Order: sequence, then C-alpha cells, then structure tokens
Amino acid sequence: MAAVNMFKKLNVESTSVMEIGVDTEKTQHQCSVCLKFFSSRTSLVKHSNIHTEKKYQCSECVKVFLRKYNLVRHMTTHTGEKLHQCLVCLKHFSGKSYLVTHMKVHTGEKAYQCSECLKEFMLKSHLLRHKRTHTGEKPYQCSVCSKDFTEKYHLTIHMKNHTGDKPYQCSVCLKVFPVKSSLLRHTRVHTGEKPYQCSECQIGFSLKAHLERHLRTHSGEKPYHCSVCLKDFALKPTLVTHMRTHTGEKPHQCPVCLKSFSDQSYFKKHLKMHTGEKPYQCTVCVKGFFDNSSLNKHLKTHTREKPYKCSVCLKGFTQKYLLATHSQVHSENALLKQIRIPKVKESC
Repeated sequence: MAAVNMFKKLNVESTSVMEIGVDTEKTQHQCSVCLKFFSSRTSLVKHSNIHTEKKYQCSECVKVFLRKYNLVRHMTTHTGEKLHQCLVCLKHFSGKSYLVTHMKVHTGEKAYQCSECLKEFMLKSHLLRHKRTHTGEKPYQCSVCSKDFTEKYHLTIHMKNHTGDKPYQCSVCLKVFPVKSSLLRHTRVHTGEKPYQCSECQIGFSLKAHLERHLRTHSGEKPYHCSVCLKDFALKPTLVTHMRTHTGEKPHQCPVCLKSFSDQSYFKKHLKMHTGEKPYQCTVCVKGFFDNSSLNKHLKTHTREKPYKCSVCLKGFTQKYLLATHSQVHSENALLKQIRIPKVKESC
C-alpha cells in the first residue's frame, strides 16, 4: 500500500494533433499545444501523451512522470537503492538502462560515429551533443540573461547562479555547490582520487574532461581553429580565450581591485590572492596553493620527477617553461657557430 501512495495521478485536458504541409516533398506533423514539429505521425502521437495522458507524481520532490515505471526508477534517487550490478567491476546502478550503458565501457562498443571528424560514441545522445561542437548550435537559452548553452544540463546549472540555490556542501571545507556532481568532483581535491587513467602512459586524472584533454597530447589532435591567425587548438575553451588576444576583450573583472582578465582561470587564481584561500594542499609538507597546477609543480620537488627532457643534451626539467628557457642556450650557441667573426691581424 505504501508504494501505491507514492503515485498521484494528475488529469490534464485532452488535446489534438495536426498535420501541416511544409513543402511538396514531405509533411511535418505539428503538436497543436506546444507547436513542436515531428517527422512522423508516430512520433507526434507519442509526444502528445505528454499533454493528454494521466501523470504520476513523486511524493518527495513533486516531479511528474508519464509512466509508472519511470516514477519507480526515479524513487531510487531518494532511497539510494541500486539493484543492478555490473558483473565485471561490481559497480551498482539504480536502473537497468544505466547498467546497459555502463557495460559498453567494458566492451568498448561505440556504434555512433560523427560524419564530420569520424569520432565514435557509445550513445546517440553523446553523438548529437558532440555535433554541436561543429555546428556551434546552442539551443538552450537562459530566460534571465539570454546566455546560450549547448546542453540543457548546463543551462539548469547556470540558472542556479541567478537563484543562488547551492544545496550541496563539502563536509571538509564547507564549500557549496549547485549540483551533486560538482560536489563529487570537488571532493577529489581532498581525497586525491583520480579514477580516470590514460591507457597510453597510465597517468591518472580526477576529471574525465582532463583525461580527454590529456589524450590529445598523444594523438596530436587539434580540432579547433582560429579564423584570424589559423592557429590550431586541442580545446574549444583555449580557442575562445585565444580569440581575445585578437579582440582585446577582458570580460573577467576583479570586484576588489577592478583588474580585468581575458582568461577565467587567471581571474579565479587572482581572486584567491584577495581571500587568501589555498584549497590545494601538499600531502607531504602540508603547504597550500591557490590552484591545482601550482600544487602539481610543487609535488615534483618531492618526487624529483623531471618529465621535460632537452632533445639536444637530454637534461631534465621539472617544468616546461624551464626547458624552454634552457633550449635558448642551444639556439644561441648554434647561431654563434654560424656567424664567424674574422680575426683582426695586429699591425707591427
């Protein structure tokens, strides 16, 4: 009986569907309620259920579902129940569809391919989302500031910047976040967990996006191109920041000293100079740092790791800029060898 009490059926007034001729080759089917178009009548009829069918409402968060089984699956987000287990890695999932999707990680199945760059994806939704990197399409717009987004999820997170809703708090540093996934990613700063590993060099990363960015150092892929100087970039945000060197735009301004920045990462790092916040801590000497990159550079002083090697003399360096400075020594020496200054004979 308790399960039955979860469901609240909502009656919605019935509506109609209609067909309109768009051109001589095909007919599009339009919903008379929300005016959305569909390529087939079957899709339209399925969609119309949103407006006509009785709905099931969650008693916890008042979210509404068309199907009873969708509500049952949703309730596991409140109870934390995960009945479906992967037989390979023993990870648990709340829904069978999530398990099926997860299994593709082990099988390596990628059935959906981009026609532009031939990149492959496990899910059709991932392919559709990826295609927007080529088309530049941003179909989701904020109703407050009119900012556009490629994904609905990003819009949802953005809207919380306007409402100030940040219900998820870190138990270590008490920092708050608008979504649970952001909190989970943040906790890796404290735990040091790096679940994403490069198959080439076995380096671990705390974020999947960081692994994907790193993989391009192996493949050399740079799919983003500057239309002004034709320079190529591995990441779209890097291209966006680079374009500001041409436009001179500096959209990030410090509210304390009014200094402006073209790069958001430099802006965030600068803000911590005013607050004194150093959330990245060395596990060896407990020294604090403003950002993760500074911590990683510091850690090499403990490990003695020197990953940057000179191709001429094979000398190792802890940081890339030190290698670049050192390389100038060889360039200058090579130039001096090419320029032969004739000796001046002393007159008797």
